[in-house]
Amino acid sequence: MHAVVLAAGRGTRMRPLSRITPKPMLPVGDRPLVAHVADAAVAGGADDLIFVVGEGDGHLREYFGDSYRGLPVTYAVQDPPAGTADAVRCAAPSIEGRFAVLNGDNLFEPAAIGRLFEHEAAVLAHRVDDPREYGVLTTDGSRVTGVVEKPDDPPTDLANAGAYVFPGSMRDAFDVPRSSRGEHEITDAVEALLAEFDVAAVETARWLDVARPEDFVRANELVLADGVAVTDGGDRGGRGDDVHIAPGATVDGDATVHGPAMIGANAAVESGAVIRGPTVVGADAIVGSEADLTRSVVFPDARVGPRVTLDGVVLGPRCDLSAGACVSGSRGSDEATSVVATRASLESALGY
Repeated sequence: MHAVVLAAGRGTRMRPLSRITPKPMLPVGDRPLVAHVADAAVAGGADDLIFVVGEGDGHLREYFGDSYRGLPVTYAVQDPPAGTADAVRCAAPSIEGRFAVLNGDNLFEPAAIGRLFEHEAAVLAHRVDDPREYGVLTTDGSRVTGVVEKPDDPPTDLANAGAYVFPGSMRDAFDVPRSSRGEHEITDAVEALLAEFDVAAVETARWLDVARPEDFVRANELVLADGVAVTDGGDRGGRGDDVHIAPGATVDGDATVHGPAMIGANAAVESGAVIRGPTVVGADAIVGSEADLTRSVVFPDARVGPRVTLDGVVLGPRCDLSAGACVSGSRGSDEATSVVATRASLESALGY
């Protein structure tokens, strides 16, 4: 079965981070967000990966190349982005037989993707508190009976969780009219699917649509909690099961790391620094002496100067916070809202 991964969106709600690198390539743990999607597809039994990318998106191609974890990788270009159905339409020439479609900027529960892939036709579903923000499914038992996009009066609390399985005969069902939002919506293709097949609703206990910077921090928190932040090598430096120290990273003996936390490859945490999880320090980043970090994400190649305090912050690549700086997210909230980043895009992919 093909796994079509949608990764061509502009990520406007994630700016300025999505100006640096496409949103699916933002680092979550020790790899891009979209690599977690690909990993779930591989574990679920996909035979190959088809990435739908934007024009000039070299970062994703640089990372995945022509094979990933033993599976062949191909690319389809969607330019300009014109909606999720249009993205699948761009991939149609590479599709033969049953295929899955997965949003490349979502964080999925791998076991749920495996259950999804067992069906001939299926939609992933997740129960949410406010369904008005999502496509909403109606069901009859475990069978999907309808889908409506962001309704004012939701019929259920089951959100469309951005992963689908289609029979091969539906390959050409994605040439749909523009919606009132001006996009070609995959929900129209799902409606066509419902008219011809019994479509299973596969519920997932965990799902995250990574739309905004606070979602990005939450995504890193989830992979830390899962213990999959570092895939190869590394250790915990005697600091507990929820502290992941990647190969080549150095943590000074006088530094304190309270998990869940990840210190990326070749990163350095200097004397007297304190890190409180959930926090990720990316590859080749530096945390200076006596710096204090809480619930933050430090991108690869960023530098936190001595005695800097970060609380609920995303620090972008190539950023250098001078000694004594203090940056904080919203008071009284567990969501990170402060982002420190340049507006310039990277010439090549981040080092994860």
